[in-house]
Amino acid sequence: MKIYDVTVPISEKTPVYEGDPNVQIDLKLSLEKGDNANVSQICMGVHTGTHVDSPNHFIEGTKKIIDLDLHTLIGKCRVVELADDVMAIEPKHVEDLENVERVLFKTRNSEFWTDFDQGFRKDFTYITPEAAKVLVEKKIKLVGIDYLSVEAFDAKSPETHIILLQDEVIILEGLDLREVTVGDYELICLPIKIADGAGDGSPSRTVLREIE
Repeated sequence: MKIYDVTVPISEKTPVYEGDPNVQIDLKLSLEKGDNANVSQICMGVHTGTHVDSPNHFIEGTKKIIDLDLHTLIGKCRVVELADDVMAIEPKHVEDLENVERVLFKTRNSEFWTDFDQGFRKDFTYITPEAAKVLVEKKIKLVGIDYLSVEAFDAKSPETHIILLQDEVIILEGLDLREVTVGDYELICLPIKIADGAGDGSPSRTVLREIE
């Protein structure tokens, strides 16, 4: 059975959302310099690359990343592909999701990961608040998208996030779905078990496994 790694690699070139901390990776111990081991240190925001948003990202006092149920983060999901001219995911794009618990949207965004040198892109395809409401009504447990936010860059408020997170719909952002075709897969998404801080999110190694 084929496994697709849909995780964006983290390096100092990895684009981050405007205003988030840049990635910094330092070699603190080095075999080349005579130390007895190589030891690297990484400094970055928890919403870097492929990552999970917990409800406490936008709603104070709600579930933190350490509280999330692994049964939500692991299980059958559907990859839905949208045409390159779709800039906003609207209710008409999420109508055919009956008996689906997890959905990942493959859009024009995935091609952004081809070239890190272009930096952060503001013109990414996003999910409208109206579509988010439909996803909640359909009892979707997890929603994923192939760039760094489900929200429009110029949104006046984080309405899409709040609609999903207040109903404990987990958000998975920063997916690289270039090699994945539409259909059903097993999603395995394991965010780092961060215990301190706001618990608002965590980078996650995320894979899709073909269903036999």
